[in-house]
Order: sequence, then C-alpha cells, then structure tokens
Amino acid sequence: MNAPFLPDTRTETDATVVDISQVLSSLRVGWKTIFLITLVMIATGVAYAYFIATPIYPAKSVVVLDTRKTQVVDLEGMMSGLTGESDELNTEVEVLRSRGLAEKVVDDLGLTADPEFNGTLRPPGLRARLEGVLGLEATERDAAAQKASVVGAFLEQLSIRNVPASYVFEISVKSEDPRKAAMIADSVAKRYILNQIEVKFEATEQATSWLTNRVAELKTELEASEERLKIFNAQTTLISALTLTSLEAQLKDMRERVAQVTAQEATVLARLDALRTANDVDAKIEIAADLDLTRNRDNAAAFDRRFQQVIARAELEASRITDQRAALEKSMQTLSDQAAAQGDDMITLQQLTREAEASRTLYEYFLSRLKETSAQQGIQQADSRLLSSAVVPSFPTAPRKSLILSMCGILGVMLGIGLVLLRESMRSSYRTARHLEQETGVVVMGQIPVIPGKARSDILKYLSTKPSSSAMEAVRNLRTSVLLSNVDKPPQVIISTSSVPSEGKTTNSIALAMNLVGTGKSVLLIEGDIRRNTLGQYFPNKKAGKGLVSLLSGDAKFEDVVYRHPDLGLSVVSGEKSAINAADLFMSDAWRNFITEMRAKFDYIIIDTPPVLVVPDARIIAQTADAVLFTVRWNETSRTQVQEALRMFESVRLKVSGLILSQIDSAEMRRYGYGGKYGGYGAYSAYGSKYYTD
Repeated sequence: MNAPFLPDTRTETDATVVDISQVLSSLRVGWKTIFLITLVMIATGVAYAYFIATPIYPAKSVVVLDTRKTQVVDLEGMMSGLTGESDELNTEVEVLRSRGLAEKVVDDLGLTADPEFNGTLRPPGLRARLEGVLGLEATERDAAAQKASVVGAFLEQLSIRNVPASYVFEISVKSEDPRKAAMIADSVAKRYILNQIEVKFEATEQATSWLTNRVAELKTELEASEERLKIFNAQTTLISALTLTSLEAQLKDMRERVAQVTAQEATVLARLDALRTANDVDAKIEIAADLDLTRNRDNAAAFDRRFQQVIARAELEASRITDQRAALEKSMQTLSDQAAAQGDDMITLQQLTREAEASRTLYEYFLSRLKETSAQQGIQQADSRLLSSAVVPSFPTAPRKSLILSMCGILGVMLGIGLVLLRESMRSSYRTARHLEQETGVVVMGQIPVIPGKARSDILKYLSTKPSSSAMEAVRNLRTSVLLSNVDKPPQVIISTSSVPSEGKTTNSIALAMNLVGTGKSVLLIEGDIRRNTLGQYFPNKKAGKGLVSLLSGDAKFEDVVYRHPDLGLSVVSGEKSAINAADLFMSDAWRNFITEMRAKFDYIIIDTPPVLVVPDARIIAQTADAVLFTVRWNETSRTQVQEALRMFESVRLKVSGLILSQIDSAEMRRYGYGGKYGGYGAYSAYGSKYYTD
C-alpha cells in the first residue's frame, strides 16, 4: 500500500477485453437479484398456467386426396381429377386454409353467435372497462366487419398439414370445448369435399353456357365466310394458276428486252453527245467513223456538211430507240398490272377459302366439346374423401404448464443476469486502490475497512478497545504512508476531506488522530465542518458549549473550547452553530494565527473539513495545511465526483497528498474476485485473521 503511484500501462486492447472471472464474480454477488427475478417470473408463469390461461383442446380430422377416378362415361370431362403432384397438393392445402372455405364453415355452424370466436359477445375485459371509465366508447362494427373478425379468429385456430410423401391432409382445430373442436374439424373436412363438387359443377355449367354462346357465334361466322366466298366467285373471272405463271414468264422476258433497249439507248445518246462536243477534226473523224468525212478532211465546207449529216443521222437513231424503249415499258407495265390483278384475285380467293375452312373446323370442334360437356353434367365427383372423423379429445394441449414454467425460469435467469450485468456496466465507483490510482494519478495512502458500530460513539469505542483489529492496522498503514510521504519534513497539519458527505472522512480523521496519539505524540483534532458539528456525535460526554467560532472571534480562549478525552489523550476543538460565513472565517488572519500557534503546542494537527463539492471550506483550509487526505468510499463514490473534486483542488493550485479508500467490505470484495490479481485490501483479508483480532 505504501508503493509509489505507478502509471497505467495497459493497452487499449487490454482495457476492452472482457474479464470472464469478473463477470462471474459480479453474477455471484448479484445472485439474490437473479434469484428474486427468477422467482417472480416463475410465480407469474404459475399464475398464468394454472389460473389465467384457458385450456385448449385440439381435434383432428383426416382427408385423403383420391387420384384414382372411375369415369362413368368414356369421355374426357371438362373438370378432370387431380393428379396428386406436389404443386397440386400445396394448392389443396391453401384451399383448406382459404377464407372462402372458412366463411362457409362459419355460416354452417353459426360461429358468429359463439363468444369463443366472436369477441363482441364476451364480457368486457379490463381494457373495455377502462375505456368505459374514461368515457372512450368503442365503435360498433357492422355485420360484415364482425363476420370478418369471426373468420379471422376461426382461421387462427385452424391448422392444415399435408402428411409427407402422401396424399393425406390433417385438419386440426383448437377450441375451449373438446366436442366443439371435433365438430368443427369434421365440418371443415365435409365442407372441403362438398366444395370440390360444387366447384366442378359450377365450372361445368359455366363451360356449357360459354360453349353454347361460342358455338352460336362460330356458326354465324362460318355462314358469313361461306357467303363471302360465294359472292367473290360470282363477281370475279379468275385465270388458272398455270396461266398466271405464263404471264409472269412473259413479264420477265419483257423486263429483259427493256433492259437491252435501255442499254442501247444509253450508248446512242453517249455517241450523240460526243459528236456534239467534239472540237477538232481528228476527234470528229474518230467519233463519227465515216469514210466520206475522212475523204473530205481537207475540204472544210464539204467536211462540215458531211459532219452535220452524221449528227442528224445519230439524232434520228437516238429518237427511234427512245421511242422503242417507251413502247416496251408501256407494254411491260400493262402486262405487270394484269399479272398483279390476277395475283391479288388469286390471293383473295385463297384467303376466303382458308377462312371458311377455319371457321368450319372451329365450329365442329366446339360443337363436339359442347356435346361432351353436356353429357358430363350431373356425374361430377369430389377429388377427396374423408379418411377418418375427428375424435373428441380428452386432455388439453395448452397451456403447456411445464414449458411455461421452464421458459419463465429461463427468462427470469436471463433477465436477472442482464440486470446484474447492466448494473455492473453502469457502475462508476471504485473497488480497488489500483483502479483509483490509475484514474486519478494520486497515490492511495490507506485502505480502511468497514468499522462495525451502529452509532458513531460505538465506532469510537471499537477503535479504542480493538487496537489489534484489521481496521486499526489499516489506520497504522495510513499513518505510515502519511508520515513517510515527506521523510525530510513530515506533515504536521493534515486535513481530511471528501467529495460528498457520508464517505467516512470524519471517522478516518479520528482514527488517524488516535493512532498518532498511540505513538506518544500530542494531537489536536479540529472540526473544520462547523455547520454540522459531527464530532459531538463521536464524543457524547463532551459538554456543549463554545467552539471554534468563539475561539477565532475572540469570545473564548483555547482552554475554554478544547476538550481533552480522558482515555484517548486526544484534544478536540469542535465547531458550533453561527451566522458567520465559514469560508470567511477560515480566510481570516485569526485562523492562520491560530494554526501557527497550535503548531507550537501540538505535534500533529488534524482538521476534519466539509466535502469539497458542497462548500469551498476544504480548499480554503488546505492553504494552511501540510497534507491533504481525500477519502473515497469503496464501491459508492462515483468517478465523476472524485474527478470533479480533485479538479477543484487543482483550480486553486493545491495538490491532494493521498487518497483513502474507505469503508471497504472485505467479504463483498472477495465475492467480486478482487484479490492478489488486483492488489488492495482484499489481497490480505483472506489471511489477515492470523494477525488481526477483530
């Protein structure tokens, strides 16, 4: 405990690692909370399972899907039997669960008048009574909404299951009445089978009606198609397909001739254009290719006359071939129009013929289906049959009392553990000296256990009569730490303070003073908290009278206010109630002079001051002290309070000499698992019985 302060060398990862042993220790300490919550949850489960919950009885009816159908007539009906494939089985399960089937069962059994399914017929519950008291009237629902609610309640009690690898369906119904459960299960099965027949009958009727109308429409369409074909044949003179092919061959030959003449025309026109654009004699002779023109080469007049004759002959040839091309194109167009017209007529005839044939085929097919469907009316049968009726159950299946109690117990344990761990995670107090040192940076000089005693005077009696107790040994360790904190100049004036009241600072002050007296030193104990006069509760034999205020104000002398305990050898100066402001009193010259005077009379002066976070007295008194001891209550004082109090000392440039971890519960500390691993008071409490006499 006297080791100097060591900085926290743990890494960030170490600080975030969950210590399983500490978690288990926290759960061990909080076992009462866990046990109490578990007991409450089990009691709640017992109340619900045995007194509140309504027994529920299940009944089961079994239906089998019959895929082997015996046809009365050898016709393929419009509504054939089911094949039993997986998708069809799933479909039938959904049919059994459907609201439509449920509504029919509700109507058949009159369940809208049953309070079990119609909540409006039940006695008003707690919520309804509260709404009545508060004047909140429930809105009355119409018949449709009421029936929908009944159907919903019915479906909640209905369950359908397809037995794996079979065509069997199990229809289970739960009810408060076992006979009612069996009756409803059988009703669902029978309504399901009847519904299959009704669906098929309705489908056959609809098919017959639709086919009748469709046959009439197709008959009208067939007659219209045949009439259009007849009229077209009468109004149109059609050539044969062979003649149409011949026309197309002629048209192809004509296109080839037009192409040839067009090419010749282009050649002639090109020669004519070249003759017209020739500039010199040689070019004209070369293009014209005329012997007379060559012979008249040197005779310009004869050459020009002959050249003009060549051009005129070329123009005539171009005009002739152009007229020939135009005539051929006209003939080709006429032939093309004739072939196109004949082709269109042929296409129209073929289209009308196909339409008439298609209309006849459809008419004959639907007429045949109509006859088959009409023949099947009245011979439909269901795809399922009832395999076994429901048996009236003898025992309820709900509530499952053992399961409810087990779940409540497990939930209680989980809630208890969660509450204990939540409370532990929200804890902001200190349990070990090392933790306190690491967070504050101030050395812990003493660790004082809980001192037994109901009244303050009992605590004083225990300290005086049990010098070998663990508490007094802890005070001796505190005394040693304080005196050795400055070997060259041990502190003479020591103040004891804390962050808030009830942390044990006054008890620590008295215990330290008594311990110093035991070493043969003269000690003066001053009550710096003049507002409360706490020391008077420790020394009930001390007569009430003037105190520190009267002494500092000059109304009394030191001998008039000091109380010397006859057995302890301790001098005590108590406070007294006064209208004087305590802060002003301790900032006065009279206080400083008093402390200077007492330094000469006593070896040690211990001042019990008020809490730091309550009043500023402690920081003022500390200006005249040599050491400041700051008490922190074990597992009680919050980190915020300690840090804020230390910060207030730093704000006036004062340093706390040491901390005292006070009122340590050794048994509780061992249950938390704080021992040799963490150091502190719990480290030696396990074997301290060999040395202490408590």
